[in-house]
Amino acid sequence: MIVMKFGGTSVGSASMIKETIAIARNETRRKPIVVVSAVSKITDQLLRAAKEAESGSHNRTLNEIREKHQKIMEELGISRELLEPEFSGLENALKELAVHGKPTQKELDNIAAFGEIMAAKIVAEYGRKQGMKTKAYCAFDIGLLTNDNFGAAEILKETFANIAGRIRAMPEGEIPVVTGFIGKTRKGEMTTLGRGGSDYSAAIIGAAINAEEVQIWTDVDGMMTADPKVVPNAHTIAELSFDEASELAYFGAKVLHPKTILPVMEKGIPVRVLNTYNPSAKGTRIVRALSDDNDSITAIACKKGVSVINMHTTRMFGAYGFLHKIFKMFDEHQVSVDMVSTSEVNVSVTIDNRENGDVTGLLRELGTIADVNVENSKACICVVGRVMKKTPAIAAEAFSTLGENGVNIEMISQGASEINIGMVVNEAEADNAVRLLHSTFFAS
Repeated sequence: MIVMKFGGTSVGSASMIKETIAIARNETRRKPIVVVSAVSKITDQLLRAAKEAESGSHNRTLNEIREKHQKIMEELGISRELLEPEFSGLENALKELAVHGKPTQKELDNIAAFGEIMAAKIVAEYGRKQGMKTKAYCAFDIGLLTNDNFGAAEILKETFANIAGRIRAMPEGEIPVVTGFIGKTRKGEMTTLGRGGSDYSAAIIGAAINAEEVQIWTDVDGMMTADPKVVPNAHTIAELSFDEASELAYFGAKVLHPKTILPVMEKGIPVRVLNTYNPSAKGTRIVRALSDDNDSITAIACKKGVSVINMHTTRMFGAYGFLHKIFKMFDEHQVSVDMVSTSEVNVSVTIDNRENGDVTGLLRELGTIADVNVENSKACICVVGRVMKKTPAIAAEAFSTLGENGVNIEMISQGASEINIGMVVNEAEADNAVRLLHSTFFAS
């Protein structure tokens, strides 16, 4: 069995849904499980409608959502009646928000879930019209349970056994079309796995059934040596290790959700990143381990919207337990850290502003044990490659390249894995820094 995840652009129009079904049909002999995201841009529209509902101004956005899905269904020859239960449910949920006021994250999860549910129903119905045994399922209907951390829920451990049992019980030859991104708590409350979480859903299902392969179908030919919007001559990477892919995803490579690799790593299930717009392309294959004959950097990733928190105190000098106090505060305020750099009297960390939101309370508490200052509008640049394990000059070459071109490196961090080195620069200089590093480490 294989898992095939199709992203928002892959189900974003009638023509792309036709292509998606054609691709899935070609894999019928491998017993595919199809996982889908919401139609492109719909999640943003749903969340906008939820926020507009506070003032009762959501009808225009609601109509846009309805019209976009109805247009797709009309072009696919599917009755508009298919989604009437969802349109009705969504309208009622928004009306309730208009009464309650500002939506909670729990309510936002409930609204956002409609996108995947509607996409799965359309894709399954079109597959059925083409003679395939496709059937739409909500992920929680096949056993995906989460905690109640709404907006970024974590799966419960029984999820894997639940999914394996439900899929084994499906009729022979049936092709389930499963919602990505969403789950439910044990109480039946709707949750989401975080933006981009459909990749994660696919990997969870893949791990649960011990899939032969997990395929991530998107709108690029695979993972690239850099963001092609920044570096036009970036090229597709044929093969990556799990460790390399995880580093790249976490530090800004948008092709994969950062958590995607986790469920499949332990079982060694390969992941392939493929292009729905160019299905003949080989894409990128991600595996547990590669041979060590690679003599070049693998890729360069960049994450913008970063802040650096600097903590300085002489109380650190020769003391034990100080770092524990600092990171305990980060844990209690649920603020995740990307990079860390320490000296005897200073600790600097980077945080992703988009993921962590307001950190005023954390900064206030950190100020009780250290002098704290925050630097905003920064970017983390991550150079990834197995070659760094055996080539110490790589870091020096990166620093020299940026220094000679006037790009100031404000913080450095190298992971214990020895396959990456992270650098913090001003956000305004980030794109130029990536281009400079790419021209240094990759042939044009």
